[in-house]
Amino acid sequence: MTPPSLLFLLLLLFLLPGRARGAARANVTEGCQIIHPPRDGGIRYRGLTPDEVRSVRFLPFDYEIEYVCRPEREIVGPKVRKCQRDGTWTAMGHPSRCLRTCPKSHLSLEHGLVATGAMERVPVEGSWAEFRCHPGFRLLGSARSNCTKSGRWSDPKPQCLPHRPSSGKKAVHVGALFPMSGGWPGGQACLPAVRMALEDINERRDILPDYELRLIHHDSKCDPGQATKFLYELLYNDPIKIILMPGCSSVSTLVAEAARMWNLIVLSYGSSSPALSNRQRFPTFFRTHPSATLHNPTRVQLFKKWGWTKIATIQQTTEVFTSTLDDLDQRVKEAGLEITFRQSFFSDPAAPVRNLKRQDARIIVGLFYETEARKVFCEVYKEKLYGKKYVWFLIGWYADNWFRIKDPAINCTEAEMAEAVEGHVTTEIVMLNPENTRSISNMTSQEFIEKLQKRLGKNPEETGGFQEAPLAYDAIWALALALNKTSQELVKKGLRLEDFNYNNKNITDEIYRALNSSAFEGVSGHVVFDASGSRMAWTLIEQLQGGVYKKIGYYDSTKDNLSWYNNDKWIGGSPPADYTKVITTFRFLSQKLFISVSVLASLGIVLAVVCLAFNIYNGHVRYIQNSQPYLNNMTAVGCTLALAAVFPLGLDGYHIGPGLFPFVCQARLWLLGLGFSLAYGSMFTKIWWVHTVFTKKDDKKDKRKSLEPWKLYATVGGLVGFDVVTLSVWQIVDPLHRTIEEFTKEEPKSDMDVSWINFFFPFFPFFFLIFPGIFYGFKGLLLLLGIFLAYETKSVSTEKINDHRAVGMAIYNVAVLCLITAPVTLILSSQQDAAFAFAALAVVFSSYITLVVLFVPKMRRLITRGEWQSEQQDTMKTGSSTNNNEEEKSRLLEKENRELEKIIAEKEERVSELRQQLQARQQLQLRSRRRQSHDSENHLSSQQHSQISQQHSQISQQHSQISQPFPQPSLVRCLVSEQAEKLGRGNCDGSRVHLLYK
Repeated sequence: MTPPSLLFLLLLLFLLPGRARGAARANVTEGCQIIHPPRDGGIRYRGLTPDEVRSVRFLPFDYEIEYVCRPEREIVGPKVRKCQRDGTWTAMGHPSRCLRTCPKSHLSLEHGLVATGAMERVPVEGSWAEFRCHPGFRLLGSARSNCTKSGRWSDPKPQCLPHRPSSGKKAVHVGALFPMSGGWPGGQACLPAVRMALEDINERRDILPDYELRLIHHDSKCDPGQATKFLYELLYNDPIKIILMPGCSSVSTLVAEAARMWNLIVLSYGSSSPALSNRQRFPTFFRTHPSATLHNPTRVQLFKKWGWTKIATIQQTTEVFTSTLDDLDQRVKEAGLEITFRQSFFSDPAAPVRNLKRQDARIIVGLFYETEARKVFCEVYKEKLYGKKYVWFLIGWYADNWFRIKDPAINCTEAEMAEAVEGHVTTEIVMLNPENTRSISNMTSQEFIEKLQKRLGKNPEETGGFQEAPLAYDAIWALALALNKTSQELVKKGLRLEDFNYNNKNITDEIYRALNSSAFEGVSGHVVFDASGSRMAWTLIEQLQGGVYKKIGYYDSTKDNLSWYNNDKWIGGSPPADYTKVITTFRFLSQKLFISVSVLASLGIVLAVVCLAFNIYNGHVRYIQNSQPYLNNMTAVGCTLALAAVFPLGLDGYHIGPGLFPFVCQARLWLLGLGFSLAYGSMFTKIWWVHTVFTKKDDKKDKRKSLEPWKLYATVGGLVGFDVVTLSVWQIVDPLHRTIEEFTKEEPKSDMDVSWINFFFPFFPFFFLIFPGIFYGFKGLLLLLGIFLAYETKSVSTEKINDHRAVGMAIYNVAVLCLITAPVTLILSSQQDAAFAFAALAVVFSSYITLVVLFVPKMRRLITRGEWQSEQQDTMKTGSSTNNNEEEKSRLLEKENRELEKIIAEKEERVSELRQQLQARQQLQLRSRRRQSHDSENHLSSQQHSQISQQHSQISQQHSQISQPFPQPSLVRCLVSEQAEKLGRGNCDGSRVHLLYK
């Protein structure tokens, strides 16, 4: 509640207690009592809401109320009342009433004066008007008219016609309905044009010399309901009308259907409905305004000229526009075009305009009256359905400034309306003769326009029906010429025009035949009617350029001739497309990305070649030999192949044609597959052997067994062979092929009337995913197993594969990169740049890491320690490294160990022979001396057995010492100098001899 309202209520509360002081002084102490509003009106209480008004009974002193009335009503009496100090309202003796108003058209009279009474500001119920003409003119019609309760004048507005010498002319009356307001206020200019024609015809002596045409008209407001009332008045009130002249199509339809029951000819000056061309329904109808279907051949011709095939329409729901649109639909189909969207509305065009926007309509034909056109284009502005992407086709008979007229029914400014309608095209029937020739009235078209403008006395752009005025003028001339011809024919039959009545069909038929054969030059051009009674005419094509209509061409549908001025202008510089053009493009890999990654891959290949050359050149170095150089060579070759796969991985339709795609696709698989198997397979083989030998807790003998390289090479060969077999079968059974992947439409970033659909070329098998599953699944298992083996052997140390820890590190990096990149690449498969970047960089980085981790430490060691020289040069140099001496000693001991094994085998054979001899000797002595010899033999056998056992123990100790990695030099000299048969005699230390036993 506003502060003034609060103060007012407080004042009321202050006054309320005084109510108890008595009813006689209530008005003095409390204010003025609320009064009731008049009928058809109300009271405006300033500063109070409706709820506050209902809650109080008195209003304070000096408070003012204001009377308001409903539309088409006017307040009569005091409009404002004020609360006085005595508790009464001002001027209560004069009641305030809301009375219905009458049109102001009766307040002026051409060539005469109007006197009014009982009227204040506007004519209301009870007002009257009296008419009289200037000297030289006579009054035709009632001299007085009263404003009735219904808001209408009791009598039509009379006319002031020039006095003529009494020549005995008989009056022939024409009944007309002119729409002075409504959807098409064409009567504002057409009525003065008709009066001009009547004056010109009545002054002619060669046309209807015995008759005078007189006009009786009413304002139909372009409303069939109003027209029905006035048609009844025209038919049932004298005098008899020989012809009827309606204006709007809706009114003409009503009048033409009723006229045949009264044997009346109907001649319309402003009806364009195609339905009126139906001779069976409207047998006596003629019109000087061509049918609206005459626009359609012109529109179709323009559609073809500008290359449009998809058309949208929006229409007001009336018969004239519905039938016009049906005709247009048939014509566009015959021309091979299409009406894609069709919208209609009755009064509110907001929803249909939104539908046109949603359906991407571009070329739009609008069929509606002028008042509805303002509503439509206000919604067009709100929906942004205008500009260089859109073209509107409108009817050309609107006023030139129709979009600038203030209309309370819309909430758009004049500037917004001008922006929305800019560039639209109109097709308009040629209603004014473009040639400067004289018509039957001895006036040129320009002379007619100048004369009409003087009669109107205001801007033609603000006058409804100004463009149709020549048609109305020529309609009267067509009627006069037809009646003149009919009069001559009736004389032959002994009849006259004044004999006409609503039951005389013969005269009606004569008028019909005369009109049907009419042909003359009027101010609107050549006037001729077709078989349906419609006017034949040219079509004018105009375009709104800079807020002004410019002629851009003419079209003659009878000759299919288009006259073009080539001055059409478009906001975008050229006619827009009739739909959003979809441009098909292919997504190609970013060339900057491809070149960058290719440079990295090339550098990687150079690095791999350097590492391979280094490994081959230094293959005789013991340190390189202990790292299994052949497997490292395979790793370098595998990295080279994997890096080479980067190049076909980035080749797409930008570089190669469709025929090369299968070969490029296969190259990707073969290079990546073989490169992975060689590079990763060689590292996996090393780590697998280390894990097999050094992680078994119960078999220490396997840790000392020699490394057999051929098994390692065979393992790598098996992995490569698996790839070769899998890829070969895959390529034969289910080869990869190029597919086209379509993406969603992309709107242009710039203001272009196009959208793009991008396509991409991924590769897929024809039928199955079995081979990709087998191939990549096996690789994934190898990666996971490699991680596990690398983790298990992280603490193992062996000289037989001295770089297995570096191999484990490389396996970690390769496996992690591959396991991360594979799913990411699948997710980003539709984004060619991201997918290529992830896949290619994973290959590059994996190769770089593998090469750096495996080969750079070896290069650094050989360079810093000088170990790249040959083994022969190392022995010639003094101060050889301790590690090389120890390795040489170990090699010699292994050789001698094998020789001692042979000696041990010979000793065991000797022990076996002695046992056999002992058994034979025991058998010979068994009979003679059983007990003594038995004890003696046992004693001798025990000594020999002890001696043999002692020798056997000494040999075992020597074998054990030999198996140690680095024995003392003195032991080596002892073993070399002594003969094998002296080992049991103690010439060498017994603690050293047992080292030789295996």
